[in-house]
Formats: sequence, C-alpha cells, structure tokens
Amino acid sequence: MTVRLFLVDDEAPARARLRDVLSDIAAGCPHVIVGEADNAQAAMDGIVALDPDIVLLDVQMPGMNGIELAAHLGSQLAAPPAIIFISAFDDYALKAFEVRALDYLLKPVRAARLADAIARAAMRPNRQQRDAVTDAARSLQSARQHFAVQERGRLLLVPVAEVIYLKAETKYVTVRTGSAEHLIEESLLSLEEELAHRFVRVHRNALVARDAIAGVERARLAVTGQGEEERGQDTWQVILRGVEQRLPISRRQWATIKALVR
Repeated sequence: MTVRLFLVDDEAPARARLRDVLSDIAAGCPHVIVGEADNAQAAMDGIVALDPDIVLLDVQMPGMNGIELAAHLGSQLAAPPAIIFISAFDDYALKAFEVRALDYLLKPVRAARLADAIARAAMRPNRQQRDAVTDAARSLQSARQHFAVQERGRLLLVPVAEVIYLKAETKYVTVRTGSAEHLIEESLLSLEEELAHRFVRVHRNALVARDAIAGVERARLAVTGQGEEERGQDTWQVILRGVEQRLPISRRQWATIKALVR
C-alpha cells in the first residue's frame, strides 16, 4: 500500500531533511508526498484539499502549534488523517501521548524509526484515527488559540486574540473580529466555560473580550421587553474597541461589567 503523506514544518531545511529520510526508506515504505506547508493555515488548506493518509507534523510553529492544529483537524474533518508528531524538543511528548497521538519522533529523525511509525499509522483503521484525533480536540479545548471556521469550501483559522465578541444566533455563534464576522456551530455556554479568562458574558446571548471593553453607555429601550428589561426603562450597553456596534448589558451582568470599566 502506498501511503499519502503531508509534511508540516515552518523550517524549509527541516522539510528537506525529512524528504531525504523518506527517500531512503521508499523501498520498504511506499509513499507519495502529496503536499507541504510551513504554517497552520496553509496546512489546514492543503490537508482539506489533498486528503492525505498521514500528516508528519512539527509541534512548535509560529501562530499555532502542531498539537492545536491536530485538534482542529480532528474536530472539523469527518475522517482526519493520522498524525505523527516530529519535534526537536521532548517537552510536548507527554502532552502528545495524552491526546493519543499515533507517534512522537525527535529530530533528527532516524530512518528506521520513521518507517516503523508510518507503517503502524497506515495499518490503523480510519475510525480509530478519527476517534484518536477527535479525543485530542476535546481534551485540548482549554488550550485553544484559534477558532476553525468553515467558509466557502475551506477551513479558516481565526485567532481567538482577534475576536471582539461571540454572539449566539438561532443555530450558530457569530465570531466577530474587527474586520469580519464568521459563524461556528458551538455552544455559547461551552465557549464561556472554556474561554472565561478572555471573555465575559454581557447578556444571555453574548460574550465580549475583556480587553475589548472600552466603556459603557446608557440607552433607553423603545419596545416592550419579554425578559429582563421593560419598555421605557433605562438600560446599559457596552462600548467595544474595533466595532461601532453596541451590545446590551443584562441586569444580572451589570455589576460585573461595571467593575471591569472602573
């Protein structure tokens, strides 16, 4: 069986070295390199488009590390590829195996060790691969630095640090940055629990980034409310950096938001 490989490393010499090692083991480990990437977004695009069997993935990369990338692949793809981590450092080895990585190799990679890892990954049933990486996605929620958004046939990585607010709609959550809006299928409650260090609830349907709060202003409702507010009653809205839109502050959350802007 010829396996389809995708290489991800931010350093070109490291990818070249990996290609050399793969060339050395080609006779006993039939494979084809279908693509390469030097960053997480390019890797995500390439993996979605090319559908490799195995991804040889560096851990430490600018913007998003390999473990988080593997987690996003597991949560967004119906049948994600097998993941073999390759790193110059052993710091992430325990974390990798906690999230059920198929293997963790140290640079410089030995040919026999790489051949063995690829052979074992190639024999692993797709369902087991899917379950392993999906479990990684779930267990890595607390370390999330990006949202993976499906748009126009691709997966777009939106840095959490750029998000101004998260707002629950009928079936989706709107992810609002300073320049765009994106939709994700996640629970606002689970996002609040996961990202409480960065976001604070202002209303039952909205979380805002703590560092995006510029102040508050008074507003008067023009229609009869069915919940916490009533017609003609003064209420408060949060002023956010980077967007003109104001979001209402519920009575329940007023004390929390007021304390943040003092």
